[in-house]
Amino acid sequence: MTRWMKAVAVVALGTVGCTQQQKQPASTARAELKMVSGSAMEIIPKEGQHPYCMLFTVSEKGIIRQLTMTRENRSIKCDAGKRIYNSSFRVPVEEGKVRAYIIFSDQRIQAGSVAQQLYDLRDKPRLTAMDFRLPGSVSVEMLEFTPQPGGEPVTGAVVGTTDLAEGGQAEGSQTEEAEVEDPGQDLAPPQVTPPPNGGGSGPATATDAVK
Repeated sequence: MTRWMKAVAVVALGTVGCTQQQKQPASTARAELKMVSGSAMEIIPKEGQHPYCMLFTVSEKGIIRQLTMTRENRSIKCDAGKRIYNSSFRVPVEEGKVRAYIIFSDQRIQAGSVAQQLYDLRDKPRLTAMDFRLPGSVSVEMLEFTPQPGGEPVTGAVVGTTDLAEGGQAEGSQTEEAEVEDPGQDLAPPQVTPPPNGGGSGPATATDAVK
């Protein structure tokens, strides 16, 4: 092989390498999941997202939990760089790996409609904004979390049950219009009526948010 042909070959290989590097996708996650302990997680929105959000988990066993609850049962204010609900969330080890869905929106939307649609789509391995029928502009982020043994009881309400978990408020929860964040209350699709604070405990429900 002549010197000229060797030079051409080196240039061609360099071009291919640069093209392959350029094709590597950059991270486009809309939120970050941080493990606090074996069974506890925090979710922090990134910059550039819609100002409101709600958080649900869908477990390997098909159990759906709504982790952001309000008296009005609507999406909450979610600021970039701050953990959602100003709280960490515990996931029951016995339910296995969960898919955490963060639904960002440009307006405050009712959680009941989202819960119903999640329930109907619970067997689909991954959901996007195109799968939901919601008002305004909506984006969806899905993050996975596998809980490890240890930790406190679960935060969140089981979708599709009628049990009530213990009442409580997340520390420093973000509210609007004098709302009180009230985690651990049940959501039973298709019709959801947020119960009053407090209530009895059930075997498959959640407890207060971790302070």
